[in-house]
Amino acid sequence: MSEMQLEPGASSRQAANTRKKRSKAAFIAFIGIWTFLIGGGVYGAKVYTEGMQREITADIERQTARQIAELQNEYDGRITAMEQSYQNEISVLKDKVDALNELLTFAKDNADDKTDNSNKLYTQLNEVKKQLDELKKSLDVLK
Repeated sequence: MSEMQLEPGASSRQAANTRKKRSKAAFIAFIGIWTFLIGGGVYGAKVYTEGMQREITADIERQTARQIAELQNEYDGRITAMEQSYQNEISVLKDKVDALNELLTFAKDNADDKTDNSNKLYTQLNEVKKQLDELKKSLDVLK
């Protein structure tokens, strides 16, 4: 009888040990699966955020390039308009200088000792030349 009593106790210990081993294996499998799922989630999030970052960076680069091109075109247009304006002013001043030179030549030919017209004309001519030089300098700065 004692053999019979030992057998049920031994079998219950074996069953308990088997259950403990199975529960340990199940727990290890459970932790492994959760670790795999968490790692996969972290990896997926990383891949997704990198893709979004590349996409946003590309969009920003395109927008920046477009805005730079627009600003460059606007700047070029303004420079061209200013250059044209200065060219027009220079040609007007050149016409005035030529007219003053003709007037000065005429005044020298017809001047007598009592009139001081030639000095006035020279003064006006020098002022016009100064303005012309200033416009040329401004045009050079713009170029």
